[in-house]
Amino acid sequence: MKYTTLGKSGLKVSRLCLGTMNFGPTTDEKEAFRIMDAALDAGINFFDTANVYGGPGNRGVTEEIIGRWFAQGGGRRERVVLATKVYQSMEEPNNPNDERGLSAYKIRRHLEDSLRRLRTDHIELYQMHHVDRNVTWDELYGAFETAILQGKIGYVGASNFAARDLVKAQYEAQKRGFLGLVSEQHKYSLLCRLPELEVLPAAQEYGIGVIAWSPLDGGVLAGNFNPPQGSRSANHMDKIEKLRPQLERFSKLCRELGESEAVVALAWTLAHPAMTAPIIGPRTVEQLNSALRVVELELTEDVLREIDEIFPGPGGSAPEAYAW
Repeated sequence: MKYTTLGKSGLKVSRLCLGTMNFGPTTDEKEAFRIMDAALDAGINFFDTANVYGGPGNRGVTEEIIGRWFAQGGGRRERVVLATKVYQSMEEPNNPNDERGLSAYKIRRHLEDSLRRLRTDHIELYQMHHVDRNVTWDELYGAFETAILQGKIGYVGASNFAARDLVKAQYEAQKRGFLGLVSEQHKYSLLCRLPELEVLPAAQEYGIGVIAWSPLDGGVLAGNFNPPQGSRSANHMDKIEKLRPQLERFSKLCRELGESEAVVALAWTLAHPAMTAPIIGPRTVEQLNSALRVVELELTEDVLREIDEIFPGPGGSAPEAYAW
């Protein structure tokens, strides 16, 4: 496994991030334990979750599964860089402060609940799951700074922030003498390249490590044109049919390289200098093992150019992508 520092922090994380959203809804606890053990054995130390994972009516279940895995001991907790998130409703009845959004009140309460479910006394990376422009940065950073001083979190990250939000966050942090954001978790894949216009350049300039979510676009880029019923890819058949010429050309390139479509698509995300790690969401140990090859694959400039022809991006960063 290869490692890099997370943004401008000194924290070292693996170049693959283990996503846990499937744990509970589609992957049972026994298999989830096997996946986490195998990931740790393979050198993946970066685990991502969220308080809402588990789905409607079962929010928090994924964190509970991870907590029971930690409770087995064996150095599991000590070796993991743990990331979770706050923003969504946890379905608390008759509580207007539980609605989607951020506040010092919610951050404090939801952090305590995540710590309890995860059976730990600290979280390395606490992420805002979505931007909330209705709340001041004084309120947000005040809550995060308190949690850091209490030893409950190590760093603050973001997810689904626009470039202007990242710049604002770092500006406000600098005024307070605070480190600010060390990461931004953003949707990025061969089928979603708009972040190249503003988000990735801003993150790179301001020392924010980018973590790509949905780097296979829900399985569309995994190379299975006839997915089984019930799989994530099966939910995107209309999209697969629409993109079939591009996807078939991509599959042909991957065959020539002797690599799977998923491995090439994930390796492509790592070719961007702003990228820290793509999130992989294996449902089985076999899927995890097949993804480990990603960090060893370095795509040549010729291959990257051909991929650009198949899946054109916006043409670079703004404003040069659309102006002079």
